[in-house]
Formats: sequence, C-alpha cells, structure tokens
Amino acid sequence: MRKRLLGDTGLNVPVIMLGGNVFGWTMDEAASFDLLDRAVDAGLNFIDTADVYSSWVPGHTGGESETILGNWFKKTGKRDQVILATKVGIEKGLAPNYIQEAVEDSLRRLQTDYIDLYQAHKDDPKTPLEHTLGAFDRLIQQGKVRFIGASNYSGARVREALEVSKENGLPAYQTLQPHYNLLEREKYEADLAPVAQEYGLGVIPYFSLASGFLTGKYRSKADLAGKTRGGMVEKYLNDRGLDVLQTLDSIAKTHNSTPARVALAWLLARPGITAPIASATTADQLNELVEASELSLERSAIEKLSAASAAATA
Repeated sequence: MRKRLLGDTGLNVPVIMLGGNVFGWTMDEAASFDLLDRAVDAGLNFIDTADVYSSWVPGHTGGESETILGNWFKKTGKRDQVILATKVGIEKGLAPNYIQEAVEDSLRRLQTDYIDLYQAHKDDPKTPLEHTLGAFDRLIQQGKVRFIGASNYSGARVREALEVSKENGLPAYQTLQPHYNLLEREKYEADLAPVAQEYGLGVIPYFSLASGFLTGKYRSKADLAGKTRGGMVEKYLNDRGLDVLQTLDSIAKTHNSTPARVALAWLLARPGITAPIASATTADQLNELVEASELSLERSAIEKLSAASAAATA
C-alpha cells in the first residue's frame, strides 16, 4: 500500500482513506468487524468517521459508526494500528463548551483516549474562529487530540482560520476534507485547492466515487430502484455523467482495471491530494480500493478524464 505524508502532521498515511459512514448504516456490526479486519490487514488503516454517522437512519441518533469502531478496537486491540479521524460540529456548531462535550462522547464511543485527527465537520460562522481553535488547543494539550482539520469550509474561511492560528499561537488545521471527485470539481479546484496548496494542507476528499456513481453500477434510473444511495446519485444520470462513465470504461479496459479504480487513480494524480476517502461493504470492494492505490495513469488518460469531467461540470 502506497503512503503519503498528511500535510505537516508527520503522519505517513495510506493513499486511500477508508470511509466509516457505512458502519451502522449499510453494514451491521459483524459485517463491519470483518471488513475492518480485512482493511487493516491490507494496509488500509487510515479511517474516517464522524459523531453524527448514521443519524439519518430511522431509529438512529448518531454515533453508531464510532460505537462499532470502538467495539472493534476493544475486541481486537488494534487501536494502535489505526490512524483514526472523526469529526464534530455539523449539527450543533463549534462553540468551545460543545466541542469539549462532543470529544468526550466520541472518545467514549470509540473506546480510546485519543483521536489522531479531529475535524471541524462544518464551518460555524456564529462562533469566533479563535474560540473554536482555542477549544481544539485545549484538547491537544489534554492529549485527547493529536491534529486538527476542517471539512466543508470555504477557501476564504480556511485561510482566515489559518491566519488566526498563526496570529494567536494556536494549533492550525493540518487537513482539508472537501467534496471532490470527477463530477464535483469546480468548488474545490477554484476555491479550496489554492489555499490547500499554499499552506501545505493534507487533502482527503469525501464522496470520491460520487456516492458510487463512478463505479459504473448506476447507468439508468432502473439501476437506482431500491438502492440506498439512489437519491444521492440520480443527479449524475444525465448526458454529462454518462460521458464520464464512458471515458472511465475506455481507460479501465486499456488498463485491465475498473471504473472505480480509475476514478480514484485520477484523484490521486491531482495536485495536492493526499488520500481520497472511499467506503467498502464487501471484500471485493475493499480489494478495489487496494488495487486503486497501486494504479498509475499515464498523462493521456488523465487528460482524457479531465476533459470529459470538465465538460460534465460546464
């Protein structure tokens, strides 16, 4: 498994980050345990979750993914083999008192005494940045958090947060978790990428496979029937999205590969990208992620995909 340095953290991480949103959502605990065992054995030990996963499931309150991970850590004793990332603040903001409360809840569910990467899940314009960063500073001083990152921020707010850190001697965001893939390019590339590259942030994009659309398994509305993520990918079922799939198919055939691997390899070839986040629910899908980490595309293939996806977002 190839690795890259994550921003200025000094952490050497796999070039694919395993998404934990499926734990407690489309996977029960037993299936999640099996997948986690396989993932860590394969070197996919960089795992992303959040305190709200999977609150969107009827009857769930959030924290189910963290709970499953914690139970797996307890069962296997493999906490020290995992680079663990979780998030806070998407529903209740980033006020200091709430951050302190939320981290204690996450640590309890995760059955660990530290989080490697604690991320602000969403910007909170109502709370001054120095207050939020001060709260993260206290968590680092307490040994409960090693590094901090930001998700779903604008480029201007990331820059502002980084300058506030510098001016006040506070810990700085080391990573950025944006929505970025072949079909979602404009916001990241125009707004966030310049800031990430200027400050040397590690970039770990979410929805790297466009909620599964870039695997090629959704090619008509009939394919969406009864699927958990059907509503999330329907917006890509148009001429633009299908053109990207056709290009993925062509390049995958040339490389004796698959659309999913090629889509991830394209992301890995983009400037400044550290590790795309992708989920898996089966051993075969996990193997896809491992194999994607080893696939290098020639320049002509990258340019074909970039051209097709640029047309798709025009």
